[in-house]
Amino acid sequence: MMKRFFAAAVVAITALVPSLTAQQAPAARHEVAAADDTPASATSHTMRLGGQDIAYTATAGTIPIRSVGGDVAARMFFVAYTRDDADPATRPVSFLFNGGPGSASVWLHMGSFAPRVVKMADEGFQPAPPYQLVDNPNSLIDESDLVFVDAIDTGYSRATAGTDNAQFHGQDGDITAFGDFIAGYLKAYNRWPSPKFLIGESYGTIRSGGLAQDLQARHGVELNGVVLLSALLTYQTLSPAPNNDIAWAVQIQTFAATAWYHKKLGPELQQKALKDVVAEAKVFALGDYMLALTKGNTLTDAERRVMAGRLAEFTGLSSEFILSANLRVSSGRFRKELLRDQRLVVGRLDSRFTALDLDAAGESQEFDPSNTALKGAYVAMFQDYIKNELKWDSDLRYPTSGDVRPWTYVQNRYMDTTDALRQTMAINPFLKLMLVSGYYDMATYVGGAEFNLTHLAYDRQITDRVSYGYYEGGHMMYIRPSAHAALKKDLVSFIRSATASK
Repeated sequence: MMKRFFAAAVVAITALVPSLTAQQAPAARHEVAAADDTPASATSHTMRLGGQDIAYTATAGTIPIRSVGGDVAARMFFVAYTRDDADPATRPVSFLFNGGPGSASVWLHMGSFAPRVVKMADEGFQPAPPYQLVDNPNSLIDESDLVFVDAIDTGYSRATAGTDNAQFHGQDGDITAFGDFIAGYLKAYNRWPSPKFLIGESYGTIRSGGLAQDLQARHGVELNGVVLLSALLTYQTLSPAPNNDIAWAVQIQTFAATAWYHKKLGPELQQKALKDVVAEAKVFALGDYMLALTKGNTLTDAERRVMAGRLAEFTGLSSEFILSANLRVSSGRFRKELLRDQRLVVGRLDSRFTALDLDAAGESQEFDPSNTALKGAYVAMFQDYIKNELKWDSDLRYPTSGDVRPWTYVQNRYMDTTDALRQTMAINPFLKLMLVSGYYDMATYVGGAEFNLTHLAYDRQITDRVSYGYYEGGHMMYIRPSAHAALKKDLVSFIRSATASK
């Protein structure tokens, strides 16, 4: 009989769950290899960071995830970086993971805060092969120990032989597995006294909302901080529908930022600073535009023309195109239309990127240039790094995007962990939250994340513990050096504030 990890009633509504992974999952094909129980490998390293030499240990290995009956149901792969001269009892430890659902954490690992990162071209654009791995001037190893974790059926994380891996392919199973992993890591490496943080990216942020509650309720883990990097806590803001006007409105700030970057706005807006353009777009989007959307087909023809003209001012699109779309331009159409006259499309994960498409007549782009720019370099350097520098090897394939569909969740319409996070913050009055957004992120909009958090709670005891960081980058804003440096500085301040004596 197949081992069961846990039993839960879930409603499969997978058609309504957008993919946020940096790489699209492959066509339906289930990984059949069992979990790898290769012993952990610990290697010693040093780096120069912030004017000081830092000695640290890198540990690559797996943590077993057990069934209700105690059998090992899966093994989750991780790479941990721990500073050698620090007291584990007071040293912060941060757990980092990407999203998808179905994305390995290679993107955060090879690009954000680990001691070693892939060297990109200027401004974070695609480098030419052969690629290089370099010391990371914006690593967080000076401030926090770091544990990068792969979700089950991504990276080197797998279910064991005879275990039904579908139980991990959904909101509840995924959160439960991550909760068990973190509790298992704290026990195995004697980190229970440490200040604890979650740093999730993309779908990893909606995971964080539920994971914070799971850790608190099932394992007694009280977090110090949660960082929502390129965030959403609800799919409502990413799911435009006839009865969901807010998903149309929250795109406009990102449309305006993208048009500004590519110099497609009118002279009055184009000469302003990016943050001012985005601020004006926000007032318009959640004010006059939102009101027009709620009126639906009761708008007069004159009102529709006026609104199309104002949308054109903020998006760089023509009024005629906007009218043809009934004042509702999807993200995919925007990315194809903005630079159509140049036969270019803009990136989804980072709209600074452009590429030639199959043709200039279609409605959708052939590929996302901000995705493909990273994949080759990140995958090649990770495979070399894990084997030759960290001395951990496996016969398993390393899928950067695993086959985890269908993905199940319990809500009837939109996956949402907003209230789970609110409740966790209410129970733990010391838990702090930081929202990290890139202006050029068209996968998780800055406007959507802001709107979500304005509905997180209504009491100052919670809202005063929420901070915001904005950066001139995309979904992975850390690939742009200037944004990366600013983000590192802000995260150091956040970690210190969340670990200060109360």
